Amino acid sequence: MAPRFKNTDRHTPMLLPPDLRDWVAEDDLVHFVIQAVERLPLSIFAVNPKGCGDEQYPPHLMLALLIYCYANGIFSSRRIERATWRDIAVRYLTANTHPDHDTICAFRRNNREAIAAAFVAVLELAKELKLLKLGVVSLDGTHIRANASKDKNVTYQ
Repeated sequence: MAPRFKNTDRHTPMLLPPDLRDWVAEDDLVHFVIQAVERLPLSIFAVNPKGCGDEQYPPHLMLALLIYCYANGIFSSRRIERATWRDIAVRYLTANTHPDHDTICAFRRNNREAIAAAFVAVLELAKELKLLKLGVVSLDGTHIRANASKDKNVTYQ
């Protein structure tokens, strides 16, 4: 009898749902991040006052992108840019736009203090909603001199 496999034809065109929310789980972190960032005052973020150049990404979109990616262990601006193409939740967060890694770096560089304050505010909100448990993490960096090398412990006869 021939093995039964599911049809996995990669050449069949597939349309994503018209609403990306259909592909993001209801309990996904992205929903909390979007709602938390919308509650923050965004007037403290630097924007291009000249109005020259291409249209800017809204500060709340860029901040939500950084918070969500940091929470998922993505720190490099190039990997964050790649996530806007590969990760459905990030695609939903950015409204299917794809900020360039230079844009992400410039936003991070120009808004260091505001981003730090926003991170604290989001963490405090998560603590209030009991989504986060804060505690102490300790690391031991003790260096101990050892004498357990192969030459000390093996006798050859």
